[in-house]
Amino acid sequence: MSKRGLNIYRRKDGRYEGRYADGYGKDGKKKYRSIYGRTYTEVKDKLLQIKARVITPDRESGLTVKELFTEWLSAKQTQTKASTYANYAFKAEKHLIPAFGSLKIEKLSPSKVYEFIMGKRTKGLSNKYISDLIIVLKNMTRYASKVHHCVNPIADVELPKKEKHELDLYNKSEQNRLKSVLLTDMDITKLVIMLALFTGVRIGELCGLKWTDIDFATKTLHIERTIQRIRVRGKANRTELVVSTPKSQSSVRTIPIPEFLVRMLKAFKPSNVDAFIITGNCKLPDPRTIQYRFKALLARIGLRPLNFHSLRHLFATNCVELGFDIKTLSEILGHSSVEITLNRYVHSSIERKRQCMDMLSLDVA
Repeated sequence: MSKRGLNIYRRKDGRYEGRYADGYGKDGKKKYRSIYGRTYTEVKDKLLQIKARVITPDRESGLTVKELFTEWLSAKQTQTKASTYANYAFKAEKHLIPAFGSLKIEKLSPSKVYEFIMGKRTKGLSNKYISDLIIVLKNMTRYASKVHHCVNPIADVELPKKEKHELDLYNKSEQNRLKSVLLTDMDITKLVIMLALFTGVRIGELCGLKWTDIDFATKTLHIERTIQRIRVRGKANRTELVVSTPKSQSSVRTIPIPEFLVRMLKAFKPSNVDAFIITGNCKLPDPRTIQYRFKALLARIGLRPLNFHSLRHLFATNCVELGFDIKTLSEILGHSSVEITLNRYVHSSIERKRQCMDMLSLDVA
């Protein structure tokens, strides 16, 4: 008879064998080890002791932070998009490796990390950027703890609080000025700006749009790719355009488009429907070019500078003021949760705040 419990088996030779998970291999799969004893109770006691140590690992990996980075980044290459991989590599090689690369993982400490944070602040880096750096570092040490079964020395390090900046979006008068210019002598650049202003799509998603993504019969726009310019690792100041899937699963979406946009799009539809909307051919559109053209347009018409991404914020804010329910708006924007929509993309204009305040009255009986 075999006897089992807590993954304990009786072997043919009469001894008992217990198996336990011992971290993960470089392929990400669990590694298992076995212990043996003459009785079930003996093996059970050994397993409980081992599992207690597993919960609180006490090994040393022997790796330096630089060696860990190389291993971790290699594992990430097949798990992340090219843009994310390039971002990890740049942040680590530019900031983390010069600061911590020669240290053994176990020699990292919260005090060293907080000292690093203060140093970056004095150099003018924002809390958000510094927070992104620490997230990369913590991801690396979490990987080391999982794969090499060692202590994570900075697990309790708190991220810097990100500064909250109130976006200074265009008021209604400025928006009307912009729309008036866009509707005059429209070209493909103005059409693209209109798409951003009235659908809220991201600039990379705009660049990835092909005419085949527009369904004129159902009056919908399909988001299924994005174009980004990323750094080429190992080549200073070299970048390249890459096509990838959108930011998240929820970013792959279908957006209904208003009738006036459908008419505008039809007027520019080429014979080659497989072409990108922006370039009119199969050449990859560059987000930097769109940013530059938008900036130049604003300067030409005398409107204050605004980042292209602000059009997405304007769209979200206008939709809320028009009465869109948040769930619908969140799905149109491609957010994974309504909290992101509310916390990051919805801004009350001063006009809207005044309307709300004017609803108050001094009723004296």
